Amino acid sequence: MWTTVGVATIRWWWAATWACFVSSPRTPASPARVPRPAPSCWRCSELLHLAVLHPRRLSVYALSGMAGNVEHGDQYQLRLVYEHNLQRTACCMTFGPFGGVTGHHFICVQSMDGMLMFFEQESYAFGRFLPAFLMPGPLCYCARTDAFITVSSTRQVECYRYETLAVATDADTRQDSEQRGKSSGKRLTADWTLVLGEQALDICVLSTSNSTSPSTSAACSIFVLGERNLFCLRDNGQIRFMKKLEFNPSCFLPYASVAEGATNLLLGNHNNMLLVYQDTTLKWAAQLSCTPVAVRVANFPELKGLVVTLSSEGHLLCSYMGTDPSFFTAPKVDAREVNYEEVDAEMKALQKVIRKATKNQDIIPRPETEAGLTVTAKVSSTLDNVSQALITEMNGLPVPSITVKVRVSSGSAVQSPRMCVCVQPPLTATQDQFVLDSLGSGSHLTVAFSVFLNGHYTPADLTGDIAVTYSSPTELNPAGVPRVAQCRFTLPLLLVCCPSQASKNAKYKITVDTNKPPASLSEVFPEFVRTCEDEEGGALGFQLLSGTRLTALVSRSSQRYRIQSERFEDIWLVAKELVQRLDRHYAQQGVKDFTSTFSGPVPLQEYFDVVDHHFELRVNAGRYDDLLSERAVQFRAVQRRLLTRFKDKTPAPLHNLDTLMEGTYRQVMALADAAEENRAALVEAFARLRSSTHLLVLLLSLWQRLGAEQTAVLEAALLPLLQDTPQLGWEESADAAVSHLLRTCLSRSSKDQAVSFSTAQLSMPKDTSRLKKHITLLCDRMAKGGRLSLSSDANAPTPVMTQAPMSALVCPRQTHPSCLSSRSQETWGYLRQPPPGPDRAHLNQSGPRSPSLRPADGGG
Repeated sequence: MWTTVGVATIRWWWAATWACFVSSPRTPASPARVPRPAPSCWRCSELLHLAVLHPRRLSVYALSGMAGNVEHGDQYQLRLVYEHNLQRTACCMTFGPFGGVTGHHFICVQSMDGMLMFFEQESYAFGRFLPAFLMPGPLCYCARTDAFITVSSTRQVECYRYETLAVATDADTRQDSEQRGKSSGKRLTADWTLVLGEQALDICVLSTSNSTSPSTSAACSIFVLGERNLFCLRDNGQIRFMKKLEFNPSCFLPYASVAEGATNLLLGNHNNMLLVYQDTTLKWAAQLSCTPVAVRVANFPELKGLVVTLSSEGHLLCSYMGTDPSFFTAPKVDAREVNYEEVDAEMKALQKVIRKATKNQDIIPRPETEAGLTVTAKVSSTLDNVSQALITEMNGLPVPSITVKVRVSSGSAVQSPRMCVCVQPPLTATQDQFVLDSLGSGSHLTVAFSVFLNGHYTPADLTGDIAVTYSSPTELNPAGVPRVAQCRFTLPLLLVCCPSQASKNAKYKITVDTNKPPASLSEVFPEFVRTCEDEEGGALGFQLLSGTRLTALVSRSSQRYRIQSERFEDIWLVAKELVQRLDRHYAQQGVKDFTSTFSGPVPLQEYFDVVDHHFELRVNAGRYDDLLSERAVQFRAVQRRLLTRFKDKTPAPLHNLDTLMEGTYRQVMALADAAEENRAALVEAFARLRSSTHLLVLLLSLWQRLGAEQTAVLEAALLPLLQDTPQLGWEESADAAVSHLLRTCLSRSSKDQAVSFSTAQLSMPKDTSRLKKHITLLCDRMAKGGRLSLSSDANAPTPVMTQAPMSALVCPRQTHPSCLSSRSQETWGYLRQPPPGPDRAHLNQSGPRSPSLRPADGGG
C-alpha cells in the first residue's frame, strides 16, 4: 500500500538550476551528497545555509528561524549572505570539504562548456576545463577519495582528484596557451574511467560509515543511474553490481540499509511507479499519482521516514509505505452447526445474481441495443462548376472535380470522432483527414470535400472509402470504447473521361454476349451522348484524361457489345460500367433472366505483357538501390580521404580526390533522380496492373458464369495487395495465392489436395515464368469445371459450363487474332449498314468462336 500524507504545488518565482543545503563553518561536513535530516538544534539557528545555482549566478542564503508559540509553529526566512556572478552558463554544482579541509565546505560549479569553477565562500578559487568535453553530465563529490565523479559525453564515468585539478592548467591560461607557449600547469587526466555505454541521468555517492569524518576508512559506493541500467561502483572504479532496468527511470535515491553490507534504493520511473530495491532485489513497488523527477527521505516531528517526491509539474508529494494501523479486533463467534442446505441455497442465489450481473454488464456496448454512429456519403450528380484539381489540364482536356458530402449521424453520445477519406491513386481528395466535434444523442453533422484526378494515368477503381473512428462511453467505462464506422461511395465515370468521337480502328477489343435484344448505348450511357449520331446508340466514344480513346459498339444483327481501345488495361473501367449498366437497364424493364457472358479466349498474353512491365520496373528499382549503395560507399570513402588530407599539418597534393568526389556526387544525384522516376513509373505500372487484373477477373467471371462468392475468391487471389512495397510485391503474393488454389479447390483430385499451408518466406522471384504458368493452369482448371471455394468440399466435380480449348487460353503469337481472316458476317453499329444475313451459325461451324480480343483489322 501507499498512503499520501499531503500534496503541495510549488511555484518557482525565480529560475534556479540547482539548489542544496550546506552547513555552516561550525557544522561538521557530511561525506555523502545525500541530504541528511537536520538535528533539532538547527531549528531556530543560522547553522544552515542554502546554495542556489542560477544560470548566471550562485547565491548563498542563511536559513534563520524564530521559535513560535502558537499552533502555526516556527517561522523561517532566507537572508542573502553572498553571491557570485558567473561568466559562463551554469549546469550543475556540488559541495564538500575539498582538499580534506575541516570546518567548512567549498562549492564546485560545472558550466555548459565543461569548466569546473571552485568557490571558497566569498572568493573564487580557480577553474579547470574537463578534457574532450562535449556535453555536461551529472557531477558529485566523494569525500573519502577527495575526487569528483562525472559522466562525459563519451558515455563513460570519469574520476578527477581535487589535487589533480588544483595543479592542472588554469582555464584562463589554456585559451591562449598556443600563443604564449607551454603553460606552467600540468595536463588534466582522469584518475580512472569506466565505460557505461549509455548516458547517465544522475550520480550519487553513499558511505556505509556512520562517522562524519571525511578521513574514515569505510568504503563508499558510487551509484550511477543510466537510461536502461543501474550501476554500483566502488570508489576505485570497479563494478560492485549492475541492475538491468525494464523501464525508463526518472530519479533515484540510495540510502543506508539495516542489513549488513547492503544498501537500499528508491527508484522512480516514467510509469508513475516508485520502486524500493535492496541492492538488486526488488522489495516494494508503489503507484504514484505523477511521474517523480526528484525523491528524498524526510523526518518530521511526528512522522518519520516520509518519502518526498517532486513532479515535473511542480507537485510536492509526501507519502509513506504501509497503511494506518487498525485497532479493531473481531469478536469471537460462538461455534454453531452449519446448515448445509441453507448454505447451498444461498450459494445458488448468489451465483444467479452474479450471472445476471455479468450478462447485463456495460463495459463494452452491445451492438444490438446501441444505435452507434451512421455514416452516409452522397456524390454530387454534377461536376463542380469551378474545378478544385491541382492539374488544370491534361492532354488538352480540362480536369474536373466532384463534391462528396458525408453525413455523420449519432444515435448515442460519441467522443472524439475522426474521419479519414481514402481514394484510389491517382485520385486525390482536397482533404483526407477531418477532426470532428463530439456528438450527442440524435445529433448529426455534414462534411464536404472534392475528388479529382492528380496523375497522368487512369485509376484502377472509382470507389472510395470513408472510416470514422470514435469512442462510445459507457457507465463502467466513461473514457469510451473505441469503435469504427465505415461507408463506401462510387465516383462517376465522367470524372476520369469525357465524350469523344467514336474510333474505327483500335488495337485491343473485347466482346460481351447477352441473351436479350441489344439496348441503345445512348440509353446506357446518356451522359456521353454528344451528337445526333450518338443518339442512334450504335457507337459511342470515350476520351480518358490520360489520353487513351475507347469506343463502345453494339451489334444490330446479334446480342453483342464490343469495347475497343489502344491500351489493354484502359478497357476495364468502361467494360465494368457497361456490364453494370446493362444489368440495371434490363432490371428497370422488368427482365429477370438477363445474363452477360464472355465467349473467350481469355487474353492471357496481353495480361502477361502488363505483368512483365511491372516486374521489370521492380527489378530496376532493386538495381538502382544497389548502385546508390555502392556510390554512397565510394562517396564516404573519398570524403574520409579528403578530410585526412585537410587535417594533415603538412600540405600534400590531393591527387584529383576533389575531382573524384565531385564526379561521385553527380553520379549519386543522377542515380537518385533515376530511382525516383522509376518509383513513380512503378506506382503507375501497379495501377495499370490492377486495372488489367480487374479486367481479367471480370472476363473469367463472365466466361465461367461465376457467382459472387467465387468471384471474390478469384479477386482475392489475383489482387492480394493494394500497393507494392520493397519487402513484399505483387508477383510473389499472387503466385502464393494462386498456388494455394491449385493445391486445394482446383486440384485434380481430393488425394492431391494440400493438407497444410506453406510457411516459406515470400521473396521476389527471378522472373515471372512460374507465375504465368500458374495463372494459365488456373484458367485451364476453371475451363474444365473447377470450382473456386475455400470450403473442404471445394474439389467436388462440377459440369463444364463452357468448352474452351487450352490453345485459346494461352493465346500464342502464331494463333494471334491478327493472323486470322478479317471477314466477319457481323455488322457493328458504327458502320450503319443493314445486316447481310444470319452470322452466328457460320461462326459456330468453323470451330472455336472468333477471338474477342484482337487488333483492329479494319473490317469492324
